[in-house]
Amino acid sequence: MVEKKIQRRIITLRAEIRKHNYQYHVLNAPLISDYEYDRLMRELQALESEHPELITPDSPTHRVGGEVAEGFVRVSHPVPILSLSSAHSDDEVRAWFERIAKLDERVRDANFTVEPKLDGLTVVLHYENGVFTRGTTRGDGEVGEDITSGLKTVRSLPLHIPVIASGPKPPPRLVVRGEAIIYLDDFQKLNEELEAAGERIYVNPRNTASGALRQFDTSLTASRPIRLLCYDIVDSDGPVPQEQWEALLYLKALGFPVPSDITLEADLDGALNRYQDWIGRRDSLPYEVDGIVVKLNDLQLARELGVVGKDPRGAIAYKFPAQVVTTCLEDIGLNVGRTGVVTPFAILEPVEVGGVTVRQATLHNFDFIHEKDIRIGDRVLIKRAGDVIPYVIGPVVEARTGEESSYRIPDRCPSCGELLERIEGEVAIYCVNAACPAQLVRNIEHFASRGAMDIEGLGIKVAHLLVEGRLVNDVADLYSLDEEVLSGLEGFADKRAQNLIESIQASRSQPLSRLLTALGIRNVGEAAAGDLASQFKNLTLLSEVGLDELEEVEGIGPKVARTIIDWFAQPSNIRILKKLHKAEVWPEVTEPKEREVERVLAGLTFVLTGTLPSLTRAEAKELILLHGGNVTGNVSRRTDYLVAGESSGSKLTRAQELDIPVIDELQLKALIE
Repeated sequence: MVEKKIQRRIITLRAEIRKHNYQYHVLNAPLISDYEYDRLMRELQALESEHPELITPDSPTHRVGGEVAEGFVRVSHPVPILSLSSAHSDDEVRAWFERIAKLDERVRDANFTVEPKLDGLTVVLHYENGVFTRGTTRGDGEVGEDITSGLKTVRSLPLHIPVIASGPKPPPRLVVRGEAIIYLDDFQKLNEELEAAGERIYVNPRNTASGALRQFDTSLTASRPIRLLCYDIVDSDGPVPQEQWEALLYLKALGFPVPSDITLEADLDGALNRYQDWIGRRDSLPYEVDGIVVKLNDLQLARELGVVGKDPRGAIAYKFPAQVVTTCLEDIGLNVGRTGVVTPFAILEPVEVGGVTVRQATLHNFDFIHEKDIRIGDRVLIKRAGDVIPYVIGPVVEARTGEESSYRIPDRCPSCGELLERIEGEVAIYCVNAACPAQLVRNIEHFASRGAMDIEGLGIKVAHLLVEGRLVNDVADLYSLDEEVLSGLEGFADKRAQNLIESIQASRSQPLSRLLTALGIRNVGEAAAGDLASQFKNLTLLSEVGLDELEEVEGIGPKVARTIIDWFAQPSNIRILKKLHKAEVWPEVTEPKEREVERVLAGLTFVLTGTLPSLTRAEAKELILLHGGNVTGNVSRRTDYLVAGESSGSKLTRAQELDIPVIDELQLKALIE
C-alpha cells in the first residue's frame, strides 16, 4: 500500500512538473513561482532517490527545460545545455560541496566564481570565423529553437567578433551561452507606453523577452528593449580559457556583454559571504536576479566531475528567498484613469511579502483575468520585488474548493455609472463620460503636472478637494478660481490660497506644446505635442486639420491621428477649449525671424534622454531644431551629443559605450549661446 501511494505521488508530481514546464518554457505563462516549482522538483528528486526502481526515462528530473515549440526549426546543440540544481540555504550549498569533494579531493582547494542567476531566456550563440551565424533557445537541453532572426535585432549581441580590432582573435568556431533579458526600467517604460496606447501590457520582463524572441515577426522583436548578457563558452574548435574567471574576461575582450559584479572567491566561505552581499542589493539591481550561481573556477575539474541527472556537478544555483506568496482573492476592485481607462485590481486577504503587508495588487487588465481564469475566492500567487507594486501572477488551481466565482467584466463606470466602451483592437475598457468625477481628478492632476502646465501646489489631494467641493467641472475652470473660494477649502490658509492662484496665473504663459500635453489627448505625449505645436501653431488650426494632413506630421501615425481627430470632435472638449480661449489661455507659436537666430548647431545630431530641469523633451527638441541641429531617437555612432537629465536609461549607457559626449541642459544652452 505504501509503495502504491508513493507511486501515485510520483506520477502526480511528474504530471504537475510537465505542465508547469510547458507553461513556463513554451507558453511563457507560468502559473506558479520558481520557489513552488523548485519545491515540487525537490520532492520528486527525493522520492526517486529513495525508490530508484520507480525512475522512468521520461521523468522531468532527467530533462533540462521545456519542449521545442511548434513552428520553429529544430537545432541540435553541440553539447547538452544543462540547467543547475538549486540550494536555498548555506547548509545545502555546503552539502553540495561535500558531495563533489568526496568525488575529487581537488575540490577542497578550489576557488569559485560567484555570478548572478539571471532570470531571462537562455540563448545559445554560434559564430563561424567571428561571424554570428545562428542563435537558438535552450529548448530541452538537447534540441533548441532557431531564433537567429530575432536575436539579430538585439543590439547588444555582437554580429562580428572581435568587436574592436585590438581584441583577441576567436577560434574558427565558437559557441557561447547567454541570457536574453529586459532591464527593469526599460520594462516599466515599455508597459507605460503600451498602456497609454490602450494595448496589452506584460506581466514580467522574462516572459516579455522570451515571447518577443520566439516569434516570426522580427519587427516586434526589434521594438522590445531586449539585452543580452553572456557567461559561458559552450564549445569551440580552438584554444579557449580553462578557468571560468578567465573565460568571462575573454568573452568581454571579444566584445560580448558580461554581467557586472562577478567575483572570484578563494574558497566556499567567500562565496557564501558574497551571497549575503547580493541579498542586500537584490532590490537595487537593474535586472531581475533570483539568486547567485557558484561555479568551480577550474573548468576542466568541473567537466571531470560530470553530471548527475540533468545537473552539472561543478556548479549550483543558490536561490534568494521567495518574494512570492499565496493569499485569498477576496474581491476585484476598479480604478478609473484620467483617460477613462478602467483597470481592475485585486482586493486581498492581508498577507506579508517582502516585509510589507499587502492588501491590494495589480491585475493588469480584464483579458489577464480571463486568460488566467482568475476567480473571486481563488488562492492566488502574489509577487512583490523591492518597491514594485505587488501583482497577481495567477491562481493556485489545485487549491480550489468549488466555491469560487468567475468575474464578470463591468458594463458601467464605478465612478459615474455611465456605460463603458471597448475600442476594437484594444485591451482597455473606457469610460467616455468627460464629466466623470474620477477622470476629472486625474485630468486636473495631469494638467497641473510638471511636464504639462507646471502648476505648483496642485497635486492629487488638492484636485480631489476641488472636485469634491464642485469648484471645477473641467480643467478650464481652474482659471476662474480666486483666493476667496480656495480659502474655504480644508487646509487652505490665506497664503496657501494666494500661492496656488499665483501659480495658476503663471501657467497662462506656458507654450502651446505644454498646453497640448496638459489636455491629455490619448497617445499624445510631450514629443508628439511638440511636433503638433511646431506644425499647427495654435489650437484653432489644429482643431480644423484633417486626418490625412495629421498623418503627414513626423511622429504622428494613423492611430494617434485618429485619437486627435476624435478628441476635437467631442462637444465636451470643444466647451473646454472655448473656456480656455475666453480665459486667455491660448498660446501661439510665432515664427522667429531667420536673421535673429544663429544656426550654431547646424550639422550636429542630438539625442535626448531623462527629465531635464526646466525644459520638456518637446521644448528641448524645438530649441535644437531652431538653431539648426538635428534630433534623433536612438544613440548611434553618428550622434554628436546626448543631452541627459534625471533618470537617464539605456541611451546613457549606449552613449558611454560609444564615447559620445554627454551634456546636461545648461551645457546645451551654452552651445547655443
